[in-house]
Amino acid sequence: MSFFVYLICAQKKDNSFITYVGYTNNLQKRLKAHNSSKGAKFTRGKKWKLIYKKKFVSKKDAMKYEYVLKKNRKNRILLRDKFLKNEIIKNNTHN
Repeated sequence: MSFFVYLICAQKKDNSFITYVGYTNNLQKRLKAHNSSKGAKFTRGKKWKLIYKKKFVSKKDAMKYEYVLKKNRKNRILLRDKFLKNEIIKNNTHN
């Protein structure tokens, strides 16, 4: 069985962005839970987008990396900004 550490992002009412880090063995199901207010309490009531994922063979390794990513705010911001930049580019090419 594979495990994933993921980073999701949502836009707040003031147009700033927040992120959430978690781990799961079923990424689609977990993202659906977050977006239907059945995920972690922090994620309820927001529209989340998956912006980063990393696959692991063991739950232990996934949990270790999740802890590292949660504590490394700089890296989370870099990943978020990279995603947002790509979204802007993608949206501008479709107009």
